[in-house]
Amino acid sequence: MQVTETLSEGLKRQYKVVLAATDLAQRLDEQLAELKAKARINGFRPGKVPVSHLKRLYGRSIMADVLQEAVNEAGRQIVEEKALRPVGEPRIDLAGEAEDVEKAFESQADLAFTVAFEVLPQIEVGSFDDIGIERLVAEVPDTEVTAVLNRLADQNRAYTPKEGDAAVAETGDKVTLDFVGKIDGVPFEGGTGTDVDVVLGSGAFIPGFEAGVEGAKAGESRTLSLTFPADYAAAKLAGQAATFDVTVKAIAAPQEVKIDDDLAKAFGLEDLAALTESIKGNIVQGYAAASRRKWKRGLLDALDQKYAFDLPESLVDQEFGSVWRKVAADQQRSGKSFEDEGTTEEAARADYRKIAERRVRLGLLLADVGEKFGIKVSEEEVGQAVLERARGFPGQEKVIWEFYRKNPGALAEIRAPLYEEKVVDHLVSLVRVTDKAVTPEELMRLADEEGDDAKEEAKENPAEP
Repeated sequence: MQVTETLSEGLKRQYKVVLAATDLAQRLDEQLAELKAKARINGFRPGKVPVSHLKRLYGRSIMADVLQEAVNEAGRQIVEEKALRPVGEPRIDLAGEAEDVEKAFESQADLAFTVAFEVLPQIEVGSFDDIGIERLVAEVPDTEVTAVLNRLADQNRAYTPKEGDAAVAETGDKVTLDFVGKIDGVPFEGGTGTDVDVVLGSGAFIPGFEAGVEGAKAGESRTLSLTFPADYAAAKLAGQAATFDVTVKAIAAPQEVKIDDDLAKAFGLEDLAALTESIKGNIVQGYAAASRRKWKRGLLDALDQKYAFDLPESLVDQEFGSVWRKVAADQQRSGKSFEDEGTTEEAARADYRKIAERRVRLGLLLADVGEKFGIKVSEEEVGQAVLERARGFPGQEKVIWEFYRKNPGALAEIRAPLYEEKVVDHLVSLVRVTDKAVTPEELMRLADEEGDDAKEEAKENPAEP
């Protein structure tokens, strides 16, 4: 096999490979010899079928396998000898005319083809002591714990049925309703409900609905004329005028709530002290997660500024496609266009292309950092993550578990973010970290700033290695 490098430009490599006709003929003969020992053909004793006869019967089929294996072997050999780190599978192009390939099939001519690779860049990881990040720290105020206790107590509140002709629905009461929503007299999808409980004044329905039910008696029917908010989540309903035919089926008055040991027991805890401690622990975890979002974004920004290297176009194209599909889906769901967002599709594509480049750059960098420091994700960690994912589908846990067990690609999607977080955790131990005390309000505002923006969300999550 003769290999000649024909292109070495950036991350692109291309080689011309020539497989000698004599080598192909030898490989074919070896395959035919193996077949001869196994072939069972009528009219011939086992092992006595002439090779020439086997060649007439199976020669082209065997040669096709010979050529495919030779081509694959050439690609593997080039990767090994040149110490390449290819991105995906090589691209193989047969050189010459069809008749040349046909001659190679007949072992009458050499087989020439090109092998093209895109390779991963060489990244000099270096040290990280020149990077500094700020970590926000907030104390949990007693008022927030109390607010959560009050909310839990309210959620666990008991209600007493209101009976009698004088009983009417008031703010704070829980009413049971049937309703049918209509636009232009026609019921719309998702606008019908039966035996729906709602606490008046809770804001669970669109503005005006709950207020329109106040004063009604059990068994009373009303028609409410309302307008959906302009920013309503369902774009088809946003700003639409609608009517709701409502029937009040039952009314119940709220009982006084008590924040005591019984409340804690209702949530499976021993006493009020345990419930309070649990609430505070959850808030602490929430603060830590918010702080992490902020400092992680700062760390990734610093890494993006520090490192510059060539990026494989195929990975960028793949990442851009993923981001763009999400953008398109978001637009379809919201009903908004690029013009509504004050831009054009061309400009948006350019912006999201830069985001894709950033994500690929950070993904490759994190992968190299992980390799340098020997960071691994254990099977136990992956299994635990799959278990957590399965718990999100009650009753289907076994199906979800089997799906991931049988699909390596899906399992890789579980492993990748675990790996990324472990690399980030290691990196933060290598950079300069300054803690900054802030109020809970400042923490949440700073952690979530621009977090709802699609572009910032895309920037926040690099492509997993």
